Amino acid sequence: MNAEPQKIEDAAPVSAIPPEELEAFTAKLVAALKTVYDPEIPVDIYELGLIYKVDVADNKDVAVDMTLTAPGCPVAGEMPEMVRTALQGVEGIGVVTVNMTFDPPWTPERMSEEARLELNMF
Repeated sequence: MNAEPQKIEDAAPVSAIPPEELEAFTAKLVAALKTVYDPEIPVDIYELGLIYKVDVADNKDVAVDMTLTAPGCPVAGEMPEMVRTALQGVEGIGVVTVNMTFDPPWTPERMSEEARLELNMF
């Protein structure tokens, strides 16, 4: 069997945070994100699929890529601060950065099954 050796740049990044600790920390981040609601929709932003990515650095700085249901959303200016404030309540967290993106645009397909049930979208 001639398998090519894996290149270092192809390897998944390895965290300095032990896996169990990273899993517990991630669960706390998700719980915090689930406390933030779009004021016009009775579902939290995590279940709505507005959170595209959460990166945790080795020092527990957190970067979040998120979107809104529509670029003209009335809370566009407030939502990143709401997310930042919710995450800053997580014990041990470092600096929180929230990046707003509209690429790809949000669609209802991004919603979780829980959100679809809540909004009777089945």
